[in-house]
Amino acid sequence: MNDPHSGQPVLTAGRPLGESPAAVIMIHGRGAGPENILDLVPELDRPGFTYLAPAAAGRTWYPHSFLAPREQNEPGLSSGLRVIGSLVEDLMSRGIKREHIVLLGFSQGACLTAEFAFEHPARYGGIVIFSGGVIGVGSVRPPGQTRPPDAPFAGTPAFFGCSDTDAHVPKSRVDESAALFTSMGAQVVKRIYPGMGHLVNDDEIQAARTIMDTIKLKASR
Repeated sequence: MNDPHSGQPVLTAGRPLGESPAAVIMIHGRGAGPENILDLVPELDRPGFTYLAPAAAGRTWYPHSFLAPREQNEPGLSSGLRVIGSLVEDLMSRGIKREHIVLLGFSQGACLTAEFAFEHPARYGGIVIFSGGVIGVGSVRPPGQTRPPDAPFAGTPAFFGCSDTDAHVPKSRVDESAALFTSMGAQVVKRIYPGMGHLVNDDEIQAARTIMDTIKLKASR
């Protein structure tokens, strides 16, 4: 199996793994690395969590835009999805409940995160999508995959934030993704920021904090 992201390092921050009942999996963007997404940890200001940030081989999870047909982004796309899945399973094997795991990503990492959640819907602690959307939502999503039969997210809080002028992420794709997660039973908050550019703003950080604060930690912060 061609699995380019297998064996790449995973950086951590916050409380040591195994000492917190809750965790945030943070997925970096194209051309960046785990150290970049971990820069958000002080801004989130929730030290009671364990933060895990895996690295993409070559600092890119998949080669083309998330708007491209899925097969053009293989094998990186499927490899990246396996990385997230392995982290979720490892956390759960250590006693952290799925509903205490937050999935968070920025840019390409946000798209990978949204796609993972779509393909593996369940009750998570939260889903935070900074400037991204589900891969292939709309015309390139195969028929039958856009209307799930039930509500598998079971009330998972989810946040979608993006600029209305983002050069990489069309507003229409954010709208579609937010609507899709709502149809699947997530409690979605979507915010489109006029002229923001491709970045994470203070309001988005506060939205992520609000989601994290719904997870009741046994230990004090």
